[in-house]
Amino acid sequence: MADERSLVLQRQRQLKWKQLDWLESLLMLLCGFTLFAFSLSVVCDIVTREIGRPWLWLQEVTSTFFIYAIFTGAAAATRRNDHLYLTAIADTLTGTARLVVEVATRLVVLAVALCFIWFGYLNFLRGFSSFRMPSMTPIASLYAAIPICGALVALFTIEQLINGLKNGFAREEPVEAPPHVAAVEEVAPAPGGSP
Repeated sequence: MADERSLVLQRQRQLKWKQLDWLESLLMLLCGFTLFAFSLSVVCDIVTREIGRPWLWLQEVTSTFFIYAIFTGAAAATRRNDHLYLTAIADTLTGTARLVVEVATRLVVLAVALCFIWFGYLNFLRGFSSFRMPSMTPIASLYAAIPICGALVALFTIEQLINGLKNGFAREEPVEAPPHVAAVEEVAPAPGGSP
């Protein structure tokens, strides 16, 4: 049984290599950190503007965390098979039809990932000629997230293709016990009833 505190999603284990679980955990931690840092920088930006002493560099910090959160989240979601896939269609199919849809979907995702790598790298190189104000940081620091995301999405898609062709894409998932939910009567007694 998996550790309940693990950030690695146990769903569809047959599509994952155990050796990459640390990377999924790291991506989930980075997602949480970038989301927290983005939110904190927005709050600080609002507060400093309201008190009449704005920190202009906060907008750069906010946009950096926002962009890295998006691309880190896309990579993590690909490993976790949380989005980017037409699972509703594939789940209704069986046999060869399902295999064709699963492979075709992942090949499209792989093509997009390769475009992220190639065109993201070109933008990254061009980004050294443009600078962010007021820090004068090359805008390439933002564009670096694109090819990194593409490489991770490509890695996770290849992982799923290899393991899906070897182990099958469809597998019955174990039923997880729902979290404990208190009965309504325990929280709020019925009207007119005794407490």
